[in-house]
Amino acid sequence: MDLNNLIACARGEIEADLVLKNARIINVFSGEIVPGNIAVKEGYIAGIGSYFGVVETDMQNRFICPGFIDAHVHIESSMASVSEFARAAVCCGTTSVIADPHEIANVMGIKGIEYMLKSACNQPVNIFYSLPSCVPATNMETSGAVLNSYDLSLFINNKNIKALAEMMNYPGVIYRDEEVLKKLMLAKNSGKRADGHCPGLSGKDLNAYLCPGISSDHECTTAKEAREKIASGMYVMIREGTGAKNLDDLLPVINEKNFHKMMWCTDDRHPHDILDHGHIDYIVRRAVKSGFDPVTAIQIATINPAQYYNIHDSGAIAPGRQADFIVFSNLDNICPQQVWHKGILVAENRKILSQVKQPPSLRLPGSMNLTPESIDFSIPAETEKIRVIKIIPGQVLTSQIIEKAHIINNMSVSDPDRDILKIAVVERYSGKGVTGIGFVQGLGLKHGALASSVAHDSHNIIVAGTNDKDMKTALNQVVKMGGGLAAACNSRVKAELPLPIAGLMSYEPLPVIRKHLDHLLDEAKKLGSELPDPFMTLSFLALPVIPELKITDKGLVDVNLFKHVSLFV
Repeated sequence: MDLNNLIACARGEIEADLVLKNARIINVFSGEIVPGNIAVKEGYIAGIGSYFGVVETDMQNRFICPGFIDAHVHIESSMASVSEFARAAVCCGTTSVIADPHEIANVMGIKGIEYMLKSACNQPVNIFYSLPSCVPATNMETSGAVLNSYDLSLFINNKNIKALAEMMNYPGVIYRDEEVLKKLMLAKNSGKRADGHCPGLSGKDLNAYLCPGISSDHECTTAKEAREKIASGMYVMIREGTGAKNLDDLLPVINEKNFHKMMWCTDDRHPHDILDHGHIDYIVRRAVKSGFDPVTAIQIATINPAQYYNIHDSGAIAPGRQADFIVFSNLDNICPQQVWHKGILVAENRKILSQVKQPPSLRLPGSMNLTPESIDFSIPAETEKIRVIKIIPGQVLTSQIIEKAHIINNMSVSDPDRDILKIAVVERYSGKGVTGIGFVQGLGLKHGALASSVAHDSHNIIVAGTNDKDMKTALNQVVKMGGGLAAACNSRVKAELPLPIAGLMSYEPLPVIRKHLDHLLDEAKKLGSELPDPFMTLSFLALPVIPELKITDKGLVDVNLFKHVSLFV
């Protein structure tokens, strides 16, 4: 950007490159809708008013608002490369994301962060990052890397790093773990935000958690929890992803006095949700259809995250801001008809335009170090009572129940009739294949097994099924693909999705990924699961920072106690 040219254009001394005329402009500062023309010079907004341009386009009284911002997303959860994710998201009106590369960092450490930063260049979306704070999330699992405060210091001053990412290790904060506090002080001293992750934290423990400067949370599941956190000074990101859906429960929290403390985020969103329903635009539409004020919904999607993350050139239609905006016709059903990025039309009617150049997806070496033949899923029975992970539909939270073990020949086995299935997490980094085994209720499989190398947060291989042979078949296929998802039955692979980028992402376009995933979901349904996306549900059962009972390669974890517990009671 030539600042002299921008100022000269703003004063009307020289022509704009582009003038969008006769628009109804959403002013996210005042909350007003104003008629006007938008002048663009070298990808930035020069002004709003009476201007002449090399290109002048009549917007025919349509609405224009700033491009949407996803306040917290893991690109890896789309299962697409950065390049393919960006092309899909921008079609939905998302022109900026604050992505947490926590998933790939747990697999590849510093190399993973460097890969994501390099992959963000020359995309049709502004891709900013928050710096993974918990690699690994806990010491109760085996990850592919460890990032300490020194490692993070190598990145903290990068202009595209906007925050320290979600501090999931809330016990490490409140009990003053030295390394955790060093990471938080690194953000504080660098003038960067520190994002939170503290489901259910309340009272004095919440006070303690906030003392080092943690200022947001995307894990609220109840209105009461959200109100307490807002009153304590936190910003609340309302999440509507594939695995966790909190919009309906949290919308009643928002009012004219606190909406400036709210943001929208997707966190983890699978390909079929992005392609079928949308991204942040879907959340905005849902809010408006629930009776929410459209302009306020847009403010929460734009200027709120821009101000929170100190992104000074996005989030609004105003002089000096990047020319990222959405054109639509109906304020009650906000569907992007056009999406502009840096003053260039990049998407129309939910399709990327052919002239938008696509940077090639960068390549990474394989990340599987495992001999599946050595893995044994058998469980000798110790007592008649077992701890079981109970899935809560639509949530990443689980509960813990005690059930009678199904014992055959002194072995504790799956019991599909009671929907109690064997579940295992197999470590994939050291070659040792350490395996934690337990039981889960709520997947609903009557036959076969499912396996995935997407298993938050350390992304070892998680597998669940009705019998050991099918579990082994599914595991073998995931290893053979270099990572991915698999469904097996009768010792045969029924469906698969290769994810060769760190076992998390594919090089294929999102529609191709979606086709594979749809086949997997169809097979999972045939095997008996009634969950909308059992693979997304499965991926969070290995996350030992969200209550109540989870499983890692080291065994069952009682998250409330923050320690390993025995399978047999």
